[in-house]
Amino acid sequence: MLQCIFLLSDSGEVMLEKQLTGHWVDRAICSWFWDQSIAQGDSFKHIPVIASPTHYLFQVNREGVTFLACTQVEMPPLMAIEFLCRVADVLSEYLGGLNEDLIKDNFVIVYELLDEMIDNGFPLTTEPNILREMIAPPNIISKVLSVVTGNTSNMSNTLPGATGSCVPWRKTDLKHSSNEVYVDLVEEMDATINRDGVLVKCEICGEVQVNSHLSGLPDLTLSFANTSILNDVRFHPCVRLRSWESNQILSFVPPDGQFKLMSYRIKKLKSTPIYVKPQITSDSGTCRISLLVGIRNDPGKTIDDINVQFQLPPRVLSADLTSNYGTVNILSNKTCTWSIGRMPKDKTPSMTGTLVLETGVERLHVFPTFLVGFKIMGVALSGLKIEKLDFKNLPTRPYKGFRALTRSGQYEVRS
Repeated sequence: MLQCIFLLSDSGEVMLEKQLTGHWVDRAICSWFWDQSIAQGDSFKHIPVIASPTHYLFQVNREGVTFLACTQVEMPPLMAIEFLCRVADVLSEYLGGLNEDLIKDNFVIVYELLDEMIDNGFPLTTEPNILREMIAPPNIISKVLSVVTGNTSNMSNTLPGATGSCVPWRKTDLKHSSNEVYVDLVEEMDATINRDGVLVKCEICGEVQVNSHLSGLPDLTLSFANTSILNDVRFHPCVRLRSWESNQILSFVPPDGQFKLMSYRIKKLKSTPIYVKPQITSDSGTCRISLLVGIRNDPGKTIDDINVQFQLPPRVLSADLTSNYGTVNILSNKTCTWSIGRMPKDKTPSMTGTLVLETGVERLHVFPTFLVGFKIMGVALSGLKIEKLDFKNLPTRPYKGFRALTRSGQYEVRS
């Protein structure tokens, strides 16, 4: 049971406080949390569960906003973390983003959403479709009306029809002029390559995203060609677990609109689509850097949005970097970005240059880590494939479409 939720800004300011039970949680816990965050640095932000002298704390960070929940009683930590993630997702969808200004400009809606999403410390209504029926998202008209009438509430006077339904994530009596559903496989590749060019870690975190516009109460079944490669699967509440456990088939009544049906992870991949080969030599107060980028394993589709980013070491005074393809930019905070775009067919992109070290520093002792970005449309590099999508309870056969996208996640090349 959660007792309180705080929303903190990047500066540690308490933007919002929501007491959930009769037990009052003092704001002093936020000061303790922020002191620990400053003392321990960025690593503290990646600790989801923290034991303070008086409370258990759960934190989720999104776009510079920290969602902090407190409790003094034993509870499943994953439930608290999942609920905070759901709150962040709902606020981002309602407000069209997530930052300090948006939250301060929409205090009333944020409080109304929290009132409906959690009751006496226990999660209640977290499905965006149902929340939208109870609380209208902010828009220009509603803001003008609130100024004219003085009524700042966006609450509906009636409960959603799906509140008492066995499928509370779906509106009742839905009708669409054209029935269609789209399924996207979206994957992010995380990889770590050491200074010798050896692939230390390579895994994919993926999602099955569905955009459904179907009338009535449709029943869908989605099957994959090779489910044995999947690990750590998570499902939307609409998925029937028994069907997956027995036949590895996703059977569900979908919400209306876009939603994440399933997430998964695939471990221990053996190769990456592109390679990055850095060479760094340092002597006599200067450092020579050379960087090559090329295709290691052709995915059969065009590789777009290729870029390499790295931080210049702290003892570097200036840098002169050039490339035979793309553009190189160096920001004031010593972040260097090499934007390649689409991989050329007639040459291997390379970047070379010289780094000038501080006076008295003969050679470089701290070498940069290169962060690689890319995007491949039309292919899932994990090898996961959709086999078929079937429909029930629909009067006519709907249009269905499938897409795949692979992009880089935390793709690091160490030098």
